[in-house]
Amino acid sequence: MSSLSKTSFQEMTFIDEMIDQVIILDKSRNVCCANKSAFTRFGNDIDGKNISLILRDANLLESIDIAINTKKTQIVDIEIKLPNFEFFKANIIPGPSKLCNQDQSVMIFLKDLTEIYKTQKFKSDFVANVSHELRTPLQSIKLGLETINDGHASKDFEVQKQFLPIMLQQTERMESLINDLLSLSKIELQEHIRPTSEVDLKEIINHVIELNLELIKKKKIKIESNIADNVYKMFGDRSRLIEIFTNLINNAYKYSEANTIIKISLINKKDIFLFSVKDQGVGIPKKYLPRITERFFRVDPARSKDGGGTGLGLAIVKHIVNQHRATMDIISTDGEGTEFTIEFPKI
Repeated sequence: MSSLSKTSFQEMTFIDEMIDQVIILDKSRNVCCANKSAFTRFGNDIDGKNISLILRDANLLESIDIAINTKKTQIVDIEIKLPNFEFFKANIIPGPSKLCNQDQSVMIFLKDLTEIYKTQKFKSDFVANVSHELRTPLQSIKLGLETINDGHASKDFEVQKQFLPIMLQQTERMESLINDLLSLSKIELQEHIRPTSEVDLKEIINHVIELNLELIKKKKIKIESNIADNVYKMFGDRSRLIEIFTNLINNAYKYSEANTIIKISLINKKDIFLFSVKDQGVGIPKKYLPRITERFFRVDPARSKDGGGTGLGLAIVKHIVNQHRATMDIISTDGEGTEFTIEFPKI
């Protein structure tokens, strides 16, 4: 067994089979052994590292000292915010133990409650967001129905026909909003789980371009694709990556005028694949750039809603990018266009 000492593991083999992470610290707060789950979660190089370099949480470090000084087990919540949010319940048991016989050693049991925490938070956020975003289309539909049912249009068929397209449009808007909310909620719950399937980034991007080509041509916008023949293999979720590129290309199309160009590129660099989509559209004011990936944030609410936007597309992109351990950057000049770049790690 590689993760615990051979002598200790003869008596404690069950620890290596636990789903929870188990980390044992010596009196210097350095990792002297850990189970397979801990190595999988925090990396194979944690052996010998100080716990403060693995879990940067002040409450955890304080609770370790309290456990040692009082010789009593401590229970503490741990929140990791970067690179992705994670939430643990930690049981800190003071030593010595069969795994580390030093007087000031501790054994830490970490239970991952990230998905439960996110689910609870999502429920409260969902109610607040949906109640706000659905109010306007619901009011439009209700007004139309009241006018047709017992208002001035109750006996006027021509006026009724004028209300029906508006009601249908608002219904479609509500449907898009609900679909995006469900997609966002699912990816937020799974954001800390990195995909393990091998995908071809070039194939996915070309597939998305082909799907959107006719729609873009109708607006008389030209796509320039610069993807050299090369191998673009990475670990990823194909359906989620399609969501990224669809949202970014649609975003470029939505905010571009006729007779402009959308440039799409994919470059094979030393350690990364660099994807870029650049438009010549309206651009984003500098003051709004830090907020552009917030859910329901819109620079121009009227234009976004007229174009069928839900205000969730870039929030979805951000979380999928995080899940793939990639990084995204946004460069924009108001009135001159916007460029989204994503650095995907190679296999």
